[in-house]
Amino acid sequence: MQKRRSTFREYFEALLIAGIFLGFTNAFVFKTFYIPSASMEETLLIGDHLFVNRFIYGGESTPLEKALLPLRKVRRGDIVIFRSPERPGVDMVKRCVGVPGDTIRISGKTLFVNGEAVNESDFAVHRDRSRARGNLRKRDDFGPYVVPSSHYFCMGDNRDHSYDSRFWGPVPAHFVKGRAFLVYWSFAGETPDGSWPGWGARLRQLGKTAASFVTKTRWGRTLHLIR
Repeated sequence: MQKRRSTFREYFEALLIAGIFLGFTNAFVFKTFYIPSASMEETLLIGDHLFVNRFIYGGESTPLEKALLPLRKVRRGDIVIFRSPERPGVDMVKRCVGVPGDTIRISGKTLFVNGEAVNESDFAVHRDRSRARGNLRKRDDFGPYVVPSSHYFCMGDNRDHSYDSRFWGPVPAHFVKGRAFLVYWSFAGETPDGSWPGWGARLRQLGKTAASFVTKTRWGRTLHLIR
């Protein structure tokens, strides 16, 4: 009986320490984020869970962190986490394609920045070969548009299935929370959509995740660096 209690205590202490460590890093170093939609495929998949470097841009850093840690501004190509300009309570993830002062134009699905075509073959995908019409026309033909000061133009890598700056405009710099840099876990099963379903549904969801953790985890994406 004593041995069983000791084993239980060891597991409990290990989980407690892990929880404290995760809470500390989430509060002071890294944020965590998961992918609920396909707008960033194939770079990021539904069910990818990410570590986000929250202090690299200095947006939510304390004065001490700003003094001690290397900071820089958002660059073209960075995959950033930010508050939605339309729904500030919701976080989004997109790739920055334009910084302040850049002229953005899209012609026939090809992105031009400051008049030059951008080679996006390593990450951007176009799955709809037809040209968009009506309200969706700006998806394939947009601009020219000059990114205003203190804003960023962000788009999903899954270009034909992404709701982004082409539709709701640029992201204010103070909305940016950090840069996505590592997939720590990728799960191919049911993924929350970000809304609160209630305790009953949440507990059922956690039970399903635990039951299929081994079979539906994408082990090959564990500790995958995001580019």
